[in-house]
Amino acid sequence: LIQEFGSIENIIDNVDKLKGKLQETVKNHADKGILSKELATIDINVPIEFDAEALKITEPNREVLENLLDELEFRTLKKRILGDDSTPTKTVPINALKATSGQQISLFDAAPPQLPMSNTFFDDEQTEIINTKAPKEDINTTVHEYYLMDTVQLRKSLIHYLLQQTAIVFDTETTSTDANEADLVGLSFCYQTKEAFYVPIPENVSEAQAILEEFRTVFENENISKIGQNIKYDLLILKNYGIEVAGELHDSMLAHYLIEPEQRHGMDFMAETILNYSPVSITELIGKKGKLQGTMREVQIHLVKEYAAEDADITWQLHHKLMPQLIQNQHEKLYKDVEIPLVRVLANMEHEGVRIDVETLRDFSGILEKDIQEVQGQIFGLANQEFNIASPKQLGEVLFDKMKLDPKAKKTKTGQYATGEEILSKLEEDHEIARKILDFRELQKLKNTYVDALPLLINPKTGRIHTSYNQAVAATGRLSSTNPNLQNIPIRTPRGREIRKAFIPRNEDFKILSADYSQIELRIMAAFSGDESMIEAFNQGRDVHATTASKVFKVGLDEVTGEMRRKAKMVNFGIIYGISPFGLAQRLKISRTEAKEMIDAYWVEFPKVRIYMDKCINDARDMKYAETILGRRRYLANIDSGNMTDRSFAERNAINAPIQGSAADILKIAMINIDKFLQSEKLKSKMILTVHDELVFDAHYSEINYLKVRIDELMANAIPLSVKLETGIGVGMNWLEAH
Repeated sequence: LIQEFGSIENIIDNVDKLKGKLQETVKNHADKGILSKELATIDINVPIEFDAEALKITEPNREVLENLLDELEFRTLKKRILGDDSTPTKTVPINALKATSGQQISLFDAAPPQLPMSNTFFDDEQTEIINTKAPKEDINTTVHEYYLMDTVQLRKSLIHYLLQQTAIVFDTETTSTDANEADLVGLSFCYQTKEAFYVPIPENVSEAQAILEEFRTVFENENISKIGQNIKYDLLILKNYGIEVAGELHDSMLAHYLIEPEQRHGMDFMAETILNYSPVSITELIGKKGKLQGTMREVQIHLVKEYAAEDADITWQLHHKLMPQLIQNQHEKLYKDVEIPLVRVLANMEHEGVRIDVETLRDFSGILEKDIQEVQGQIFGLANQEFNIASPKQLGEVLFDKMKLDPKAKKTKTGQYATGEEILSKLEEDHEIARKILDFRELQKLKNTYVDALPLLINPKTGRIHTSYNQAVAATGRLSSTNPNLQNIPIRTPRGREIRKAFIPRNEDFKILSADYSQIELRIMAAFSGDESMIEAFNQGRDVHATTASKVFKVGLDEVTGEMRRKAKMVNFGIIYGISPFGLAQRLKISRTEAKEMIDAYWVEFPKVRIYMDKCINDARDMKYAETILGRRRYLANIDSGNMTDRSFAERNAINAPIQGSAADILKIAMINIDKFLQSEKLKSKMILTVHDELVFDAHYSEINYLKVRIDELMANAIPLSVKLETGIGVGMNWLEAH
């Protein structure tokens, strides 16, 4: 078409010369064609001053560069740029021992060596002190014995020796990162450093199941501890084959998460920083992520064997490095009593999944499309022109060049106007079009991110959605979820709440039961601060926001208006997050003076809250971390920073981390206790979802009344506090109705 008409613009101008579907497509998407051209065109009019001297190569400032590269831990880059003549050379013989089919293995009798339980790989500042001068080892420079166990005789021999161990590492190789869709390709095992075993699993389902049955006695042995890296995934894979892993669990990912919550916890990263070892990259075997990425099933078996056995070996080594540090940091109890038991709970929930009403979503999608078109028409009417609302450039030009909504409108680094939510929120009270644009964006997000996307996530094998819960992502201890991200399902608007209507019981014998902690973070704040007024308000069942409004505005409880309560609610929650007068003024759309007066009045009425918050900051300065009720730590390196922005952020975290993290601790304990209750009572009801402070169940009709009583008890008494914890429990034919 370009060849025929010369340009995108000419194609659009001559659309009547096109025929059929092509003509319709060009007519409907002309604006996208123009936008695509605009995005792909290099702007040659950017005002850049040319300085030939500045382009000449010069020697780097070695001192400055060396300090910078050390600070950023760019060790390889430092060596490449600056060189390092003092780097010691280390020659390690490559072990040529390889097992082939039918060979007898003579190394099984070796007992696991006593590994040095060193805890010096972290210093007092919680930073790695690996010798940066030593070159990283890898599979080619390290003596190792990785064996292929691909016959009945070899597997039998392996099982014999696995059953004699008190602890083993096991790892699964699969065809997908989605545990509920993946097929097993192989199993790897390790029980001593530098020795591991790989068992290939055939594609044929009955043959695969038969091999797994051989290993059932190992997996279901209560006396053998099972160690893994993100072991929840491996538990789920084996669940798909009808195998429940018994015995004490360990997870190197979770151990590292508790020790270094702000860092990454992938095996490759930990191997590099803790073991000074570079593992074989998965991309070397199956390629980079994308449509062309292969699966482990397609890789030559000797390569899979080396990769999979190395994973098990590294996990074994990491476990023995991390456990002493976990004990030294006094995190062993949190690890063993909370995070590890929670692995099984989350695996059960993910395996169960939740049923989705596709018809409800399809109908809702049509409603949202009409809403989007209606709001779009209103925006065009207010702007007196049509334009691409999704284009920040066009939107900025309409709002600020044509409509002159803000003479001091900010521009981004690219030179176009900033049109983010924060900008539009400031304009919405005075300019209707800003509110409409925010509405338009919300409706589009609801439709694209949830309503149209959820049906695509339904597992074809189970007919349910199986979200994946992440234990080692949020530094606060909160759980997050992916595919879908349940934490971000909007609940503040009527349209957003409608999405919950599509989450329904598994069949007609069940209902959805929702149990939600009521104002848990405020209750924790009251308990931690020991403020009598707040504690009394909660324990006597009074409206805490009305109580705060009564004290701050100095009126009787019966005189508190809805507006007063709204402002007091914002202050209550804002205080937890270290809100400033400026921030409160913005949220309540009041003057900074009024906001400051409200915060000052709050401190007068709740003095112990201020004392507690000051103590949090002072303790964090002394210890360089904040701690939850169960000892979960959030490290705050910038608490004494000379940069006010960094220091203020750390101070807010010093206050918020103990509260938000303790809320996470309480919910996790409740989940563990409820899961035990459901299992021990052999109930038909299942816990299927958790979002923020809420738990959702598929509740069998015959068990609903019993569940209400027991779940309330187990949640309210998860961790005893001086403030009573309350739950709101509801039942309905869908999640919206139950919430």
